[in-house]
Amino acid sequence: MILEDDHLSDTMLLLNVDGELSLPDEKRVRAHLGTCWRCRARGAELERAIAEFLQAQHERFEESSTSADGPRALLRARMAASARSVRRSWLLRGLPDFAWIAVCAILILSLALVRIMPLKKRQHSQSAVVSAPNLRLTPGATILADKAAVCAAPDIKNKLVPPAVRERVFATYGISGNDAAAYEVDYLITPALGGADDIHNLWPHSYDAAWNAHVKDQLEDRLRDLVCGGNLDLQTAQRDIATDWVSTYKKVFHTDAPLGGN
Repeated sequence: MILEDDHLSDTMLLLNVDGELSLPDEKRVRAHLGTCWRCRARGAELERAIAEFLQAQHERFEESSTSADGPRALLRARMAASARSVRRSWLLRGLPDFAWIAVCAILILSLALVRIMPLKKRQHSQSAVVSAPNLRLTPGATILADKAAVCAAPDIKNKLVPPAVRERVFATYGISGNDAAAYEVDYLITPALGGADDIHNLWPHSYDAAWNAHVKDQLEDRLRDLVCGGNLDLQTAQRDIATDWVSTYKKVFHTDAPLGGN
C-alpha cells in the first residue's frame, strides 16, 4: 500500500530515500511528493535523521578505534549497537519487521563503508551532474520581507557569489576546486523571491544538467510574476521552489521536460 490516510507511510518514504522502490511504486511516490508538502517535508526529515545517525555512529566508532579488542571485534560490536539503536528509533515505530531489518542493514553497511573508505573516495566524483540540491545542506533561506517589499524591489537575477563563499559551497558538497568550473553556484530561493545571501541558500548547479540553472531561471521569473500579480502567495512560492524546484517547474509549466534555456 502506497498511501496511509492520504499520505505516504514512513516505510515508503525510507525506501524512496534509499532508492529501493520498484519502478511503478517510485513513479507513484514521486507523483504524490510533487503535490504533497507534508510528505516532502517528512521525507527530508527522515533523510536528515538517518544522516545524523550515521554521523554519530561514525564519530563514536572513531573515538574507540584504538580499542584493544581489535578492529574486527570493534566493528562487530558497533554493528550490533547500530542494530539495537535503529530498532528502538522513533523513526521506525510501527514498521513491520522486514522494513526495519532492511533499513538496519543499509545503515550498518553505510557505517562500515564510512569507516573503511578513504576520505577522498567519499567525495563527489568530478563533474558529477547536480540538478537539485541536498536539502540537508541547502534547505533554503529567506530575508524577512513581505510581498510588497519583494515586488517593489528590482527584478534582479541571482547575485554574484563572492569567491570565498563559492569555495565554501564547493567544500560543503565535496567538489574539488579543479572541477568548480563545471558548476554555477545557484540560489535555491532566488533573491527576486526574497532569497537570502546565505550559505544555506546556495548550492553547485551543474551546467551540463538537463534541469540546469537557465531552466530554473524560467521558473523563478514565472513565480515572481504570479506572486506580484496576486495569483500566488509569496511563502508558497518560496516553499515550493526550495522543496523541489523541478517538480514545481513541471506543475507550473504543465510539462515533464524543460522548455529550453540550455
